[in-house]
Amino acid sequence: MLNRYCKQGRGCLGPVSFVIFAVIWRITPVVPHPQCLDFKPPFQPPEELTFCVMYKNFGCCDSAKDRELMDKFYRVMDNFDYYGYEKCAGYVQDIICQECSPFAAHLYDAEDSSTPVKTLPGLCGDYCSEFWLKCRSTITLLTGDLQLEELEQDRDRFCQYLQLGDPDYCYPHLLVNEQLTRNLGRVTSNSEGCLQLCLEEVANGLRNPLAMVHANDGTHRFFIAEQVGLVWTYLPDRSRLAKPFLNISAAVLTSPWEGDERGFLGLVLHPYFKFNGKLYVYYSVEVDFEEKIRISEFRISASDMNAVDHSSERIILEVDEPSSNHNGGQLLFADDGYLYIFTGDGGMAGDPFGKFGNSQNKSALLGKVLRIDVDNNNRGPLYTIPRDNPFIHEPQARPEVYAYGVRNMWRCSVDRGDPITREGKGRIFCGDVGQNKYEEVDIIEKGKNYGWRAKEGFSCYDKKLCANSSLDDVLPIYAYPHKMGKSVTGGYVYRGCEYPNMNGMYIFGDFMSGRLMILQENKRTRQWDYNEICMGTGQTCMFPGLINNYYQYIISFAEDEAGELYFMSTGVPSATSYSGVVYKLVDPSRRAPPRKCHYDPLPVKVKSRLINFVPKEKLVVESLPNKHPKAKATKAPVRHPPRATEAPQPATPDWLEEFMQILRKQQETTTATPTTTKPAKSRKGSREKGRQGRRRKGHRQLESAIQNGTLRLVNKEGRHNQGRVEIYIQNEWGTVCDDLWNIKAAAVVCRQLGFLYVVRASKKAQFGEGKNLRILLDDVQCEGYEDSLLDCKHAEIGIHNCDHHEDAGVICGNEEYGEY
Repeated sequence: MLNRYCKQGRGCLGPVSFVIFAVIWRITPVVPHPQCLDFKPPFQPPEELTFCVMYKNFGCCDSAKDRELMDKFYRVMDNFDYYGYEKCAGYVQDIICQECSPFAAHLYDAEDSSTPVKTLPGLCGDYCSEFWLKCRSTITLLTGDLQLEELEQDRDRFCQYLQLGDPDYCYPHLLVNEQLTRNLGRVTSNSEGCLQLCLEEVANGLRNPLAMVHANDGTHRFFIAEQVGLVWTYLPDRSRLAKPFLNISAAVLTSPWEGDERGFLGLVLHPYFKFNGKLYVYYSVEVDFEEKIRISEFRISASDMNAVDHSSERIILEVDEPSSNHNGGQLLFADDGYLYIFTGDGGMAGDPFGKFGNSQNKSALLGKVLRIDVDNNNRGPLYTIPRDNPFIHEPQARPEVYAYGVRNMWRCSVDRGDPITREGKGRIFCGDVGQNKYEEVDIIEKGKNYGWRAKEGFSCYDKKLCANSSLDDVLPIYAYPHKMGKSVTGGYVYRGCEYPNMNGMYIFGDFMSGRLMILQENKRTRQWDYNEICMGTGQTCMFPGLINNYYQYIISFAEDEAGELYFMSTGVPSATSYSGVVYKLVDPSRRAPPRKCHYDPLPVKVKSRLINFVPKEKLVVESLPNKHPKAKATKAPVRHPPRATEAPQPATPDWLEEFMQILRKQQETTTATPTTTKPAKSRKGSREKGRQGRRRKGHRQLESAIQNGTLRLVNKEGRHNQGRVEIYIQNEWGTVCDDLWNIKAAAVVCRQLGFLYVVRASKKAQFGEGKNLRILLDDVQCEGYEDSLLDCKHAEIGIHNCDHHEDAGVICGNEEYGEY
């Protein structure tokens, strides 16, 4: 039928495929938004269509739907004789098959899931008039729409009724609209090549969520860890168990301060978790006033599959931390079954420890990739050394070392490999946070030196070490300058089922700038091509449940059991801020065929109250300018020895020092020593100016991002569970007077800061006087269940009859005891 229409000079589709077009007339530019009647993107049919063949390569029908439409066609045409069949069969087939069009939702005026779907597609005026003149007797057979049946005898009113609000999508003109059909089925990009994806909100209200892992047991549960030391269980429907999966917040060393890199930093479940119930955690602790990183093993509770037996902890390894930053934190099991541990270089700037720094010193465990065997450890040593570890025969080297010369690798992952060819399977990708010039992405290989502190990215950092011919370092696969971001967050190679276009893309981000980025290997050159991800504009993300904005501070990435990709970010980079959100990455241009990715999760025995998921984020509908300056891919250059006259770059502060300077200026009114917040990793903090079009949330200075009622505890010892109570109200921090201060008010404070119990409500400035601050609250009277001190009864803000020698404080804990 379509070819018959073409012969009349109206321009048409070629005879074979919907994705091959000839432009016959000039079309007004339009932004394409392919969408099916189930409000999802179109797909490539797994089996060839035999009826609606114009959409056999890409559309909204699989073979089952194709047969269903063919049956409908014959039910209609059985009402006609030979001459009626010859005259109208083509029209009827065209109209019926528009349910298979990649733009079916537009044709049936059903872009919004709350709008009733029309029973006939939108037809262009000339085509509609011809259809009405020749075959209007088929209208009552094609539709049950009584209004259409009433209009059957009036051509103008009938065709007006089928007109679309957006005439670019009417049939058949949309077939030759190059703006709609060009690159159909590919990831949409803007004029500068930035790939437009969308997001789905998965979890919210989390405190610096920095790890998300799955059980790999068929339940499709996932566990999300917070920097404070709690891990929560989420079911496939995204409901959360009220009881934590793991709670070691009493042991974890961290603080509420923005930029603090210490805390609960890593979580991994044993590959055979389904059978042995083992999991491993990486966290900061304080032992005899010394800071350490600790890797511990736990087991699942024998009575509850969603709870850890806290008494089962066995400390696998502890490493002294000379400074509070660069703590590393990644744990993973690679395809060889061994546990990989990624440590930071020990902190400060420039790895100043020893002659060559920790990272180049193979006798130190800091600045390394470690590999150990934790299987069969129920008796005997808690871990053993794999026989093929590269330095086991070097007397001065620690046998655990697998690779060295790393600065602070933050988030690593193992490539699952191409679903069909298995290409790439087993590669370990890492983001390594830079000093003051470059961030880098590496692929980890046994025995290799990744260059720090001799090099940062492809650039020399330490001139003498860089010129050493024995360095023999491995160059990153990609590095980017600090004008693009100052703290890389490593990601994953997408190997999921739902979005075929994304297969093979290494997706990662930057904590400071909020950039989402892509690397994809060029099979011909073996180089990695760079691109950026922008949030979809216009109609791109107008699908039910999708959004196009996210909080800026990208903390971590994750895979679920099916291989779909997620990332975690926060609006306030503090371990105690409940602004953390988990997002799922979605390609709105193409999905897998229906039922291809379907799975039935195994049942989960739940012994805790369920908290249903309530999404909070919304789609931004206005069109925004897209993109800041595109980063230039820094690919591996031809290696030349550095020139002897090469001058070292001046030592400038790394991101942490810059962040600390910002915080000192913003918080100069406090007497506490800031330790900065790292959303779990070499955390970053200052906001990059002048960025456009990523639809990131919270482009304000840190103070203005803090909500009224936010609390912090200040004390000279730096303890995270006790101190003078300071509250943020109307753009300033202040203290609370201890008039009427009691255990109920202290309970509100402790619960808001993430503790289970209050130990003491302290008075009379037990933790020092906040003389540089105003007293903002007085006469506070709480019932104990309020969400904030501002919800309690209190005097007018800033009005008081006390002095700083009456500043209130608290001591919180996670053990059930206290003073009443």
